[in-house]
Amino acid sequence: MAMGPFQTNHNVVAGEVVWLADDVRTVAAPNAGPMTFTGTQTYILGQGTVALIDPGPADARHLRAIRDGVKGDVIEAVLVTHSHADHSPLAAAFDAPVYGFGSHDAARAEIMGGLGDVGGGEGIDPAFSPDLLVADGETISGNGWQVEAIHTPGHLSNHLCFASGGRVFSGDHVMGWASTLISPPDGDLGAYMRSLEKMRARPDRIYYPGHGGPVEAPHDLIDWLLDHRRTREGQIVGQLEGGAMTVAQITAAIYHDVDPRLHGAAGRNVLAHLIDLFERKIVTADRFDAGGRYELV
Repeated sequence: MAMGPFQTNHNVVAGEVVWLADDVRTVAAPNAGPMTFTGTQTYILGQGTVALIDPGPADARHLRAIRDGVKGDVIEAVLVTHSHADHSPLAAAFDAPVYGFGSHDAARAEIMGGLGDVGGGEGIDPAFSPDLLVADGETISGNGWQVEAIHTPGHLSNHLCFASGGRVFSGDHVMGWASTLISPPDGDLGAYMRSLEKMRARPDRIYYPGHGGPVEAPHDLIDWLLDHRRTREGQIVGQLEGGAMTVAQITAAIYHDVDPRLHGAAGRNVLAHLIDLFERKIVTADRFDAGGRYELV
């Protein structure tokens, strides 16, 4: 969405290696689109022996580009921020242990299981199964590289960020080109806000996201994202002051200036807000599905 402090002039060529630092290079997958921007960014951390971060979609062209980008270096580990189909499927293509938090629902909030049919599940990689489970705060290291895993549920319950020397490989948690999709039941707005606050408290100076270019002022962007979500909540509550509404009605009212191609994703964000408001006993609903009607308590 072209609003806020976002940088939408990220010019990359799929398959080309771009060096971002002496020990960080990236290769964009050939999957550019409305939800992936210029494509999924696969990162290579280290030199000689390296960690591969978010290997990307199951695409033979991208696999060849990664192997060319490594240029004879040995891949010691594959680190996966989360198990969406544009980030994790190629993990199995490399002869290296795969690190991740767990399956896509590994830390799903209990409330999500009691809501009924809320839809969702977009883009999940159901086959993802890490060789090694990574806990929040755990250190993963190899020959010449090291990262700290930070559990950041919200976009997906198994989402991790990886910090290395003041830099964060932020996956889809914080991106410089757009706000993050939160689609229940795997997306959880309450968890997302807590994860943003968690990252805001850290001193890291630059983020390398799963889509788009580096975020060079991450604290400023996190402040904006927190304020943006709180503003959206206020807009939703404001709409409901006029009476019960469906997700589609709320979405049309508050996202009238957004590309219609993104209204489906926007509606998922609205639902995430409504579930969070329901959990906080601000909103009630007759049912949680596409036709459900929501109103203030």
